[in-house]
Amino acid sequence: MTATPRARVQRRPVHGVLLLDKPLGLSSNQALQKAKWLLRAEKAGHTGTLDPLATGVLPLCFGAATKFSGLHLDADKTYETTVRLGLTTSTADAEGEVLRHQPVNCSVGQVVEVLDRFTGSISQVPPMHSALKKDGKALYEYARAGQTVERAPREVVIHELDLLDMDLTGNTPYLSLRVRCSKGTYIRTLGEDIGQALGCGGHLSQLRRTVTGPFAVGQCITLEQLEAMAEPERLAALRLTEALLADHTPVTLVGDDAGRFLSGMRRRGAWPDANQVAVFGAAPRALLGTAHVKAGELIPGRLLSPMEIQQTLTQTAPDAAKTEAIA
Repeated sequence: MTATPRARVQRRPVHGVLLLDKPLGLSSNQALQKAKWLLRAEKAGHTGTLDPLATGVLPLCFGAATKFSGLHLDADKTYETTVRLGLTTSTADAEGEVLRHQPVNCSVGQVVEVLDRFTGSISQVPPMHSALKKDGKALYEYARAGQTVERAPREVVIHELDLLDMDLTGNTPYLSLRVRCSKGTYIRTLGEDIGQALGCGGHLSQLRRTVTGPFAVGQCITLEQLEAMAEPERLAALRLTEALLADHTPVTLVGDDAGRFLSGMRRRGAWPDANQVAVFGAAPRALLGTAHVKAGELIPGRLLSPMEIQQTLTQTAPDAAKTEAIA
């Protein structure tokens, strides 16, 4: 029996940010491709990966927003995780092969002391099962081939490490933790290192990202919710591209200054020096791009194209009176 060909999706320009609550079992790219298909978007990217084991906040960028997705890689993040004590696995999470089974003999006082030791600036050796590259090849590719390669330690910052719950005496001893950390922190490595410091080993059995930068899990929607929406609702679920620029100083240009800035020209004004500026046009109000200010000069950085601005205005306010292109 011949299979019925799948209908080809008619792609379209879509601009903005979707705050997705990534489900368990999907890679970040699989979740992105599903959302991209549901929105029929031409261009999409994410702001940093979550493992298939992990759930939670995954900002997805569409169209013009992809120009600024890299800015979000530096954002602090918050996770809630469960460390299963007594079992060490090959991947430092529940997907790996069990390597060692050790008794858990630590006390509450030892747990508190160890958690204090892992708060602040710490050194981590990236796990072999990670996307970090060595000699142009992802570490997980070496790991799948049964190879272990040398990895340089990296400094990261654990801003907060809170003990939410624990059981040190049951059949499945564990610690439940909340971690607020800097970019580049591997929570799997943190859990494994805590288990090792307690003398019993451990691995992550659960991981959920609850905050990344200015975005919290309560603001997110699931793929199931997105799929259940009518198409106009899906577009309405997108946040404006400038949501990625919440920590930028806003500057609004009026008249010809907006068009000249968009063409890459510097503008002069009574602005204080600033390294990160989000520049808007006034009529209609629309994001033009990023810049920095030095000695009264507004110096363009990443710019949207007039077409991207027009399409964003049409998408967010499809009223003909509000879709006048910025010259």
